[in-house]
Amino acid sequence: MKTSAKWYKWEVLALLWVAYLLNQGDRQVFNSVLPLIRDSLGLTDTSVSLIAVFFNLFYAAMVPIGGWVGDRFSRKWVTTLSILFWSVATMLTGLANGVFLLILTRSVATGGGEAFFGPANYSLLGQYHTDTRARAMSIHQTSYYVGVILAGWLAGYIGDHLGWQYAFYIFGGAGVVWAAVMAIRLKDAPRDTETPLSVSRERQAGHSESLGAGDPSTTLRSAQDDNKNKVSIWDGFKTVFTTPTALMVTLGFCGFIFVITGYMTWVPTFLQENFGQTGAQAGLNSMLWTYVAAFIGVLIAGTLSDKWAAKDPKKRMIIQGAGLILGAAFLPFMGSVKSIWLLYLCFAGWGFFRAFFDANIYAALYDVTPEHLHASCSSAMIMTGFAVGATAPYILAIIKESTGSLNATFPILGAIWVVCGIACLYVSYKHYNKDNAKLYDPRS
Repeated sequence: MKTSAKWYKWEVLALLWVAYLLNQGDRQVFNSVLPLIRDSLGLTDTSVSLIAVFFNLFYAAMVPIGGWVGDRFSRKWVTTLSILFWSVATMLTGLANGVFLLILTRSVATGGGEAFFGPANYSLLGQYHTDTRARAMSIHQTSYYVGVILAGWLAGYIGDHLGWQYAFYIFGGAGVVWAAVMAIRLKDAPRDTETPLSVSRERQAGHSESLGAGDPSTTLRSAQDDNKNKVSIWDGFKTVFTTPTALMVTLGFCGFIFVITGYMTWVPTFLQENFGQTGAQAGLNSMLWTYVAAFIGVLIAGTLSDKWAAKDPKKRMIIQGAGLILGAAFLPFMGSVKSIWLLYLCFAGWGFFRAFFDANIYAALYDVTPEHLHASCSSAMIMTGFAVGATAPYILAIIKESTGSLNATFPILGAIWVVCGIACLYVSYKHYNKDNAKLYDPRS
């Protein structure tokens, strides 16, 4: 690889980093100004939660199409046009004056636009980053944390001082500007960079010798070139749901997203109602402690994952399972502590260990699925995860209205992660290395 190409892959990471920051910041805007929207439009907790539910459901329904498009067409233009579409929709959300228009602009338009971004975004990043895949994706994941912290505070501040509508105008406008930058600077990866990279050269050579075959990456790349224009919208689902490790990554992702969605939707409101914080304070504190810790955790987890997985691939999922179990330990205390600083400590502990799952989601999925189906497999996982996670805001709203607070929801969220974490550990030992090895067997 030429020196310029080596440097350009980091520019790609930078471009996609900012894009993902805007993507996640855009989502957090709604959560930060949710109490203002609810009060100004005279809505109930359950009715306003439906906006988040429809957003996630529509996003989930559209993701398979986004994955199919990402595998068939230019990933540069899929990501760029997606940013432009959802950013315009975000600006239009500021004009909404009722639940119907909020669902139309926020859930349908914004959710639909974002659905095309994720699969193509991760696939393009994976194409450029080979031996640095988990590290690059870990760095990429930090934009999520920065985005929700920035949006949590800034949207709350804008809402408190200018009105909730202006939060959508400003964040949507920033996305339009970045779409123009992406159109100028981002390039599609050459086809000859698309080799499976989750195993070391030594392991690839070992497969070649034991099978009496040629270079596995050459065999795989040839198959990918033959099949790249034959991708069906269902291929990703068939691959994910028939590969035990990919299925476990997806099921773990379901539990992960359910807890994350419930947390991000309602914790800013929890801080305002239980601790008397302003919109800006709650928006900042609900995300700052969690995601600063997660920022540190994801960089540690990504570096360890690349190092350990080169020798033993299943360690990616072991890291994920341990992260869910350790993170779950902090959740039950969030609803019971009376000290705000102890609550922030729980936020930080939960955030640090959740990053261990975050850092390995796509690296683990790509370890056990064919490269030419990465976008489709990503979309299958994302659709399933967000379809399940979409119910979290409404379920938590029902619990909140029946009990008078969100306190009872935190132990439930913790139990979900414990179950998912134990399942990840089991599958990592039972299936991970077998599923990874199949990608390098020309007879499979």
